[in-house]
Amino acid sequence: MSVDKDVIAKIEDGYTKLQGAADCHSLLKKHLTRQVVDDLKERKTALGANLLDVIQSGVANLDSGVGVYAPDAESYTTFKELFDPIIEEYHNGFKPDQKQPDTDLGESKVGELTDLDPEGKYINSTRIRCGRSLAGFPFNPCLTEANYLEMEKTVRNIFDNLKEGELAGSYYPLDGMTKEVQTQLIADHFLFKEGDRFLQAANACRFWPKGRGIYHNKDKTFLVWVNEEDHLRIISMQNGGNVGQVLERLIKGVKTIQEQAPFSRHERLGWLTFCPSNLGTTVRASVHIRLPKTSARPDFKSICDGLKLQIRGIHGEHSDSEGGVYDISNKARLGLTEYEAVKQMYDGVKHLIDLEKQAETA
Repeated sequence: MSVDKDVIAKIEDGYTKLQGAADCHSLLKKHLTRQVVDDLKERKTALGANLLDVIQSGVANLDSGVGVYAPDAESYTTFKELFDPIIEEYHNGFKPDQKQPDTDLGESKVGELTDLDPEGKYINSTRIRCGRSLAGFPFNPCLTEANYLEMEKTVRNIFDNLKEGELAGSYYPLDGMTKEVQTQLIADHFLFKEGDRFLQAANACRFWPKGRGIYHNKDKTFLVWVNEEDHLRIISMQNGGNVGQVLERLIKGVKTIQEQAPFSRHERLGWLTFCPSNLGTTVRASVHIRLPKTSARPDFKSICDGLKLQIRGIHGEHSDSEGGVYDISNKARLGLTEYEAVKQMYDGVKHLIDLEKQAETA
């Protein structure tokens, strides 16, 4: 399978655009060297994904942080000359010869994660999520409408059987969703919209809203997004800072789904996802936390970097803080276990709360 000449021309144009953009600081720009372009521009995966599929979002959005997506699982190997250095830089030096450790969700250790904020002074809410891809299916740009519908049917059958316990709830397909349901899901901050410009440019939103939907339990503390960015985003959350309870519920949900629908896992990269920033554990453990004094410090970002924490605004990536409230999470997903990723957030946030308490009494 050769790559079309017009695709190669677009790859070359993309390379030129990136190199000429002084205000672009993405990992794509840094690692898409002339040599890498020459090595990869004529390669294709078995499903037909090419280098343009990988880089198109970062070329269209020069303010991207990472700038690449994997159109299918094989892309991580086929285009490894580009993916490997990006993965190494993003994931704290995870080298091409390193392997993701075996899964450890931390079932026996959740008791160690006691409430970070028993008085409710700092943490508004805690949320732990992970991405999963269903084995045997490609990622967004290579999925057909039939693929989306088949995956939705598979997980919907699992949800329909969750009749008892804290995971029991309802599934809401986006296709044909009533205004009433839509309004309620928006009010709960559950509804995901058709992809942002980064996903749109990655060709991740085709056949929308077919095969997309949201499941949540009765207490609205367990949530699954179906076919948004990844095949599944499994989310556990609640008000306050009890990280152990949130993790315990997530583990229950992940294991329940996995027993009936196997997930895609790579020997070296762990659980596979559409964006390389989520590989490995795929775990993002976060709190919405009020740190008015600590966040006002000029070295706030470098403190968080030192704790291996990522700071986002209150409405997630590419948003601002409101009233000193930040979304703070673990940064690393690769090269450590799922439990270690959660613990990294837990320990870091504990330290930030200590700093805030010190500032209050100073």
